[in-house]
Amino acid sequence: MAKDTFLNRKTTLNVKGRIVDLSSPSVMGILNLTDDSFYSNSRISSLELALQRAETIISEGGKFIDIGAYSSRPGAIDVTAQQEIDRIVPVMESIAKNYPDVLISIDTFRAEVARYAIEAGAHIINDIAAGNMDEAMFQTVADLKVPYIMMHMRGTPQTMQQHTDYDHLMLNMISYFSVKVDELKKSGVNDIILDPGFGFAKTLEQNYEVLKHMTDLDILELPVLAGLSRKSMIYKFLGGGPEQALNGTTTLNTIALLKGANILRVHDVKAAVECIALVTKMQHQ
Repeated sequence: MAKDTFLNRKTTLNVKGRIVDLSSPSVMGILNLTDDSFYSNSRISSLELALQRAETIISEGGKFIDIGAYSSRPGAIDVTAQQEIDRIVPVMESIAKNYPDVLISIDTFRAEVARYAIEAGAHIINDIAAGNMDEAMFQTVADLKVPYIMMHMRGTPQTMQQHTDYDHLMLNMISYFSVKVDELKKSGVNDIILDPGFGFAKTLEQNYEVLKHMTDLDILELPVLAGLSRKSMIYKFLGGGPEQALNGTTTLNTIALLKGANILRVHDVKAAVECIALVTKMQHQ
């Protein structure tokens, strides 16, 4: 097992008995089973296309596949828990069967959906709401004994941009995570990953403030996931739309790596893998 590095930060996960080392950054490829994701090229509408997407993520060097069926963009259409389950379970089962070595995370804020997904073959729960939108989530994570990614957000995807008033953004975020980490650990959850939530309940300027000060999260001594891929903080500043935001994504991913990110959650896996390789090359000189 690799020793935990980066001060006292935890850099290993126990994934159903398999030790996963995050001391070297890894890529999480996005697989959206939605018809209204903010980036149109990422929308998957069939099992065949989902398997093709999984093959692409794996062949380009992705370690994780993050599967979701609920668009969290502002103004997205609401999807019921049953609709999520119906979309996710067949895909989860098929990917787990065809690619048994890949690590799969379920992107949901609903405990019921998370449980079905883990039973269908997922390994990790990725919750944008950090338990705030389903009071059963923390106990479910503890019962399932799986790693848990929790994101910083205020409100819901529908209301989050009305909640961007912070006394001190990074201190508020650290306090938010500290309370939840304590609660999770008391429930027996030991494998926790933090996601600062770029684009969620934050103005454009606040997103860059979080990126600049991302190392403040080191005090929590946990792995960090950065989800910057093709987000509006890029194209609302540079112009264009998500389709033109790959170069900006790579730039911000580079900064996130230099700030200690352990996982890059992306649409464009090959570009992110190359970004990690170049940053690692520089750091090892």
